Amino acid sequence: MSESAVSPQAGSHTVRGLAYAGGAYLIWGFLPLYFVALAPTGPFEIVAWRVVFSLAFCAIATAATRAWRPLVGILRQPRILLIMGAAGALIYINWQTYVYATTSGQVVQAALGYFINPIFTVLLGVIVLRERLRMVQWVAIGISVIAVVVITVGYGQFPWIALLLAASFGLYGLVKKQVGHRVDALSGLTLETAWLTPVAVVQLIIVGAVSGITFGHVNAWNTIGLLGAGVITAVPLLFFAAASRRLPLIVMGFIQYFTPILQLIVGVALLHEPMSTERWIGFALVWVALAMLTIDMVLAVRRDRRTGGGPADAGEADATEAAASDPLPE
Repeated sequence: MSESAVSPQAGSHTVRGLAYAGGAYLIWGFLPLYFVALAPTGPFEIVAWRVVFSLAFCAIATAATRAWRPLVGILRQPRILLIMGAAGALIYINWQTYVYATTSGQVVQAALGYFINPIFTVLLGVIVLRERLRMVQWVAIGISVIAVVVITVGYGQFPWIALLLAASFGLYGLVKKQVGHRVDALSGLTLETAWLTPVAVVQLIIVGAVSGITFGHVNAWNTIGLLGAGVITAVPLLFFAAASRRLPLIVMGFIQYFTPILQLIVGVALLHEPMSTERWIGFALVWVALAMLTIDMVLAVRRDRRTGGGPADAGEADATEAAASDPLPE
């Protein structure tokens, strides 16, 4: 009787979690098409309006859901405020790099960045957090380095966009790790965009002086699209937060690869970006490294469950878990 009463509820909980996760990663996967459709608006103006309208959306959402209390609580903690400022700076770098990539015909390289990110996060755990890695994880990192070399040859230039996206998101995850679950998704985005709004205003002034502001001067669809930049930023993040409360870490880890796969498809099939043999080989090497990391994580989690998982085990898995559980700040 107990099982029959609980099982349908648990199943419904999981289905809703998968729906939220699917929605978040689907939006993130097709985000390049959204930014491309905003032409002739340039990447610096897009990001500036994205910051401003994200803050406006967060303010409306906070008022509508009466979520002022957690936000006010965070405002009374200077340390957390400063951490969110650092997170805002990193998310700005990530957004600006990503929008530049999508509007300059480099969606495939952006997808590579998000494929590399879990591997970079693991490496960051070693360098910054002094975590011990298992042999499989070291091999995966080595394969990824080879992949970057191969892709560099294939591109004919250093893939700085992919590496900057991976680095900014990896550091973003590391900074957000300092506040843990004390900052919810809505409050976090509100504070990050609040820190960035003065930067966005200065950026709009410079864009206006150099090339002219397009907002409100192109057509109705362009104006609506720029206004919607706040919604398209906040909604998948809130979906992700809802999914992470309902799904196990391993499931979220597998689903996270859905976004760069979609981005790769968008870049190659819809935007017709070139893919040389070297690029395919490089991507294949990255996928092999990701498969190794994912299988290793699954086995480690199962082993920890059987043994009770000591502190050392938990420490080893921190970087991999961070790679699997943080949302993409696109």
